[in-house]
Amino acid sequence: MVKKLAACIGDYKKYAILTPIVMVGEVMMEILIPFVMSKIIDIGILGNGGITYIIKMGILMITMALISLCFGAVGGKFAAIAGMGFAKNLRKRLFDKVQDFSFANVDKFSTPSLVTRLTTDVTNTQNAFMMLIRMAVRAPIMLIGATIMAIIMNAKLSIVFLIAIPFLGFALYIIMSKAHPRFVAMLKLYDRMNSDVQENLVGIRVVKAFVREAYEKTKFQNSANAVRKAQVRAEKLIILNGPVMQISMYGCILAVLWFGGNMVMKGSFEIGQISSFINYITQILMSLMMISMIFIMLVISRASMTRIVEVLDEEIDIKDNSTGLQNKVEDGSIEFNHVSFSYAKDKENLTLSDINFHINSGETIGIIGGTGSSKSTLVSLIPRLYDVLEGEIKVGGINVKDYALETLRNDVAMVLQKNVLFSGTIRENLKWGNEAATEVEIVSACKAAQAYDFIMSFPDGLETDLGQGGVNVSGGQKQRLCIARALLKKPKIIILDDSTSAVDTATDSKIRRAFKETLTDTTTIIIAQRISSVCDADRILVLDDGKIDAFASHEELMKNNKIYREVYESQQKGDE
Repeated sequence: MVKKLAACIGDYKKYAILTPIVMVGEVMMEILIPFVMSKIIDIGILGNGGITYIIKMGILMITMALISLCFGAVGGKFAAIAGMGFAKNLRKRLFDKVQDFSFANVDKFSTPSLVTRLTTDVTNTQNAFMMLIRMAVRAPIMLIGATIMAIIMNAKLSIVFLIAIPFLGFALYIIMSKAHPRFVAMLKLYDRMNSDVQENLVGIRVVKAFVREAYEKTKFQNSANAVRKAQVRAEKLIILNGPVMQISMYGCILAVLWFGGNMVMKGSFEIGQISSFINYITQILMSLMMISMIFIMLVISRASMTRIVEVLDEEIDIKDNSTGLQNKVEDGSIEFNHVSFSYAKDKENLTLSDINFHINSGETIGIIGGTGSSKSTLVSLIPRLYDVLEGEIKVGGINVKDYALETLRNDVAMVLQKNVLFSGTIRENLKWGNEAATEVEIVSACKAAQAYDFIMSFPDGLETDLGQGGVNVSGGQKQRLCIARALLKKPKIIILDDSTSAVDTATDSKIRRAFKETLTDTTTIIIAQRISSVCDADRILVLDDGKIDAFASHEELMKNNKIYREVYESQQKGDE
């Protein structure tokens, strides 16, 4: 896990190495300052050194303090640069990995969980990294250096803090072992809270339409309270570290004052030495506190690190399988050979079962079926958004697994059931289909999708800002923009997954007519609930419970297929 995360330091390795080196300089000055101070008291004030010695040693002491300050400031700067750079690289690596995820991979983690891992978990890991490169060097060196100086001054008196160290180590072990599971549980509740926030913001119009603001407030309050309780439960163990350290520190100081005072009275120990000894005791215990804080930060961030590495280690469900992949789709023909599919990859729980059919290049195919008949799943297999469990799918006569994913998906344009637009202008969204699209091509695609007129009705036309998720356009307008975006790809195959459900029948008819006129060489697959949307197709595939019930023309289905005829008659009655 550490090796994977350390690889994200990248170009900031120099600062990560320089930070502990600079911290060594700061610590050495801090360790020597109490020694100089003891000399000022014992020789300058109580001895024969006089004012000259005091001034000389005072200047030395101030110089050492300034050097320590400079080292500390530079170390802080280097640590910040290394930490921020590490976090940037880690976020990029996580985001790049998520971009390679298949739909199945995203389904496994859930969107809110991935958001938490890219934000909160990375921040926790960054804080731990910054503390490590500073404190993980500073604290042990201070502990060793101050211990040596204390032993040199008075070996017998050093036994005091040697007794305290095992006590502190045991207490720290208990705190760490109990705290980690609580932080894991807390992060899971973070995921749930982020999920509530995301759902609310995406569906804010539905919330307001159904006057459910009070319900959503209560729901979020419950999530936030659950996170708060988990945080308190985890933190109340961590904060025990402070009192334990303080008790040890003050106990050691009292013991040193008692035993050291007796030594001073007997003349075996100097007043300046006991003052410096107390400073070394403080440094030793403070370094132990720093070490304990490092371990505590690692406990807090360990859960976050584990969650980050889970994403980095996730096996990509769909990827280019081998070298020598096809980089060109010859035509839009499609063939399903005994295809079966299961989301759970379980042969006993199939979503699609033994699917067989062939589509000629340039054909227009309709797909009809009841809710849950796996229409969307079927077409998602063509561009390999999911992979088949059994059988094979061929596009242009070649197995889809033998294409480079980029090649296949560039030639298979899919307008998904849930239409998504991004922040930016209409033109920027359309160019997702083809970054090099000319003005003529954009206008042509918009006209074919029946989007040109409403785009031009906006004061800014193609430069109209859509807002986040396309909030400034209606559902039907959003569908038409997504269709235009797909057309700009000039694909061999275009799939409309119920993509005209929000437009009126007249506009739907115009879109289909434009497709027939402009997409003569493109295979068009239309999933629809309305038979009027597919009745003009060359053939219509009827799905029932994940199996093909029929595949024929409208006329043949009306004669021979009971399911299709019942749907048609029910819709005709509805129209009447």
